[in-house]
Amino acid sequence: MSKTAPNQMTVRKVASLKDGVHGDGGNLWITVSGKSRTWSIRFKSPVTGKRREMGIGSAHDVSLANARVEAQAARKLLLAEVDPIEDRKLKRAADGQQAILTFAIVAEKYIEDRKAGWRSPKIAPAWTSSIKRWANPVFGHKPISSVSTEDVLAVIRPIWVTKTETAERVRARIERILHYARTSGWREGENPARWREHLSNILPPASAVSQVEHRAAVSWRAIASVMNALEKSTGMGALAVRFACLTAGRSGEVRGATWPEIDMKAKMWTISAERMKMKKEHRVPLSAPALEVLAKAQVTARGKDALVFTGGRIGRPLSDVALSKALHLAAGTKDVTVHGLRSTFRDWVSENTDFPRDVAEMALAHAIGDKVEAAYRRGDLLEKRTEMMGAWGQWCAGR
Repeated sequence: MSKTAPNQMTVRKVASLKDGVHGDGGNLWITVSGKSRTWSIRFKSPVTGKRREMGIGSAHDVSLANARVEAQAARKLLLAEVDPIEDRKLKRAADGQQAILTFAIVAEKYIEDRKAGWRSPKIAPAWTSSIKRWANPVFGHKPISSVSTEDVLAVIRPIWVTKTETAERVRARIERILHYARTSGWREGENPARWREHLSNILPPASAVSQVEHRAAVSWRAIASVMNALEKSTGMGALAVRFACLTAGRSGEVRGATWPEIDMKAKMWTISAERMKMKKEHRVPLSAPALEVLAKAQVTARGKDALVFTGGRIGRPLSDVALSKALHLAAGTKDVTVHGLRSTFRDWVSENTDFPRDVAEMALAHAIGDKVEAAYRRGDLLEKRTEMMGAWGQWCAGR
């Protein structure tokens, strides 16, 4: 048992704890990670002599007072030379609780508990979709306590080579859910979805088998003809595609662009950190062709709508499908994507210009180099990017 006297914390202190593991004394600990706060009881098993940890739930559900009651009960069992974890297993088996808490149910609980801390409202649905598609059909019905390495492999092994990125994402999500279950006291033992020193002994590294799925892109040699076809269209979707191509922007960034972000005089589009994938403000130099697109968008702009490329209703952006349809019509094929236009731009830079790689990568709002290099980089290469985007605009216009 712990030699530290119990009741070291207060309710206020628990609420203000930073990331890490903190002790209340008397075997009771709380692990803090972001908005997650989970209680556990640590002890040396009187049966095996090994150190063990028993989760007793989230601090959002279990108060400090109730956690102390659980810890006191565990200490009484230890004095009687009874392992608290084994005692709980016996009680739950008798109550039939293990059969109720299936992997599918625990996955839902995990997503519900964590989604408030996720940066985008799209993350929770993505988790739910991938778990329902890949994991639940295989072992969603099984008690969370009995999910095994064989179960995890049955999900990821068939797609490890053909859909490596998907397989790794699903594996990581299963691992997080099982870790959550262990912390909550619903399962014991090692995590069967863990990669390091576990699945890594069975499967080849993702980096060795990954088949990068490139987004189908228009050839940089053919982009001028596609842009010419888009220019002949009167649709807002075609205007947005042209702007996406000329700025090397992502579809979501372009569809969500607002007039306050645009400075026509300074020839600059400034996207806030909140709207960027890397969560860092991004400045985009606007070439003459890009400004021409904006001028046309202004003609059709609604007075009360801040969006540059207006959708069917005020305040509602164009759909991704609207842009895709416009591009497919202009390119004469469905085998290209709006996102692929970023690859078109990147290929043009590397194969047809002398602009440095870093300038192109920064134009795409990608991370530059390693952490040390990034720390020493002070600017955003704006002057060089302005020159490059001007040349790109001229190429797209066939000039």
